[in-house]
Amino acid sequence: MDRPDAPGPNHRRGPRPLLLHLMLASLKPTEALSSAWPDVWKSWSDAWPNWTAPNPEATPPGRMVPDAALLAGIAAYRRHPFTRVLIDPPAIWTEGSSNLLDYGPEGARPVLFVPSLVNRAYVLDLLPDHSMLRFLSANGVRPLLLDWGFPGPVECNFTLTDYIAGRLLRAMAAIGGPVSLAGYCMGGLMAAAAAQLRPDLVERLALLATPWDFWAAEAGAGRRLAEFLPFLEPSFAFAGAMPVDALQMMFSLLEPGSVGAKYRDFGTQDQDSRRARMFVAIEDWLNDGVPLAAPVAREVLGGWYGRNAPARGDWRVAGLPVRPEDLRLPCFVAIPERDRLVPPESAAALADRITGASVIRPSVGHVGMVAGSGARSALWEPLLNWLAAPPG
Repeated sequence: MDRPDAPGPNHRRGPRPLLLHLMLASLKPTEALSSAWPDVWKSWSDAWPNWTAPNPEATPPGRMVPDAALLAGIAAYRRHPFTRVLIDPPAIWTEGSSNLLDYGPEGARPVLFVPSLVNRAYVLDLLPDHSMLRFLSANGVRPLLLDWGFPGPVECNFTLTDYIAGRLLRAMAAIGGPVSLAGYCMGGLMAAAAAQLRPDLVERLALLATPWDFWAAEAGAGRRLAEFLPFLEPSFAFAGAMPVDALQMMFSLLEPGSVGAKYRDFGTQDQDSRRARMFVAIEDWLNDGVPLAAPVAREVLGGWYGRNAPARGDWRVAGLPVRPEDLRLPCFVAIPERDRLVPPESAAALADRITGASVIRPSVGHVGMVAGSGARSALWEPLLNWLAAPPG
């Protein structure tokens, strides 16, 4: 639902981090940057190869001009009148900052959705007329969403074992009886570990855009993310968590060219169209991130990205190695082919370890698969059909 009043240009805090986006707008021509600051450019291009992608609109060497189209797109986003006002369903279980939201209907087969720890859970319930969970609820499934919430004083000391072997398993037990588990992104890794720890509580397992081999596409990219860790320690000491803007910066630097492209495109759209409204809804969600508890950040950046622990068999939860090949239950794996955050090679490595997994490869991106305009045909309907099929 859109607000009736027209907000000013600072309606939003995002895109986050705003300074990085404005720098992208100021450094449009790659040739200009390399000419103005050759040493800086070489160090950045060595560390982040995607920065060197050709820019067909680049100006001649030695000149630096603002990217007017990118600035216009950012300004259009910041003043867009859309505001998400969807109200969460009731919580049937609460612990610390986490809530288990029940989308009903009561009596239908329960499916527990496990989102990532670093983004808000409502990406699966984005809009009244465009919600994966409400679609499933209307078609004979009882979706339950584990909203992790923001880490408080207790959660800031959590490890992944605390989240998985503690909070997630207790949420599963609170539902009563075995459930289907569906994990999205890093939530898929957490769901797979939980299913291995307590197979008696899990009937089926769906893994949606879930990474496994963090070096499958490019080993150096994972190591570069791990190199951020020493610079984050002051934030860990001060706040006990990894700040949202630090997370957003790392995500943006994985594919900086795409950041500019999407805002340039948005600036040319009809701002009253459904397409523009969907863009803003998703961008608002992306910019509404959640800090990551310091112990988890060290484990994810250092262990997953830096050492590729899951693929090497070194990732342990509650002292036990997580081994997808040991799972003995029906599994569904969705691998979005245009995923920039979780390369398809990384997710495919997980599917390859699970005997008899049902695999789909929709031609969408990481977020588009669950909340984009084509999400219904890309994921919602295939997942519903798999959940409705008899096991075996």
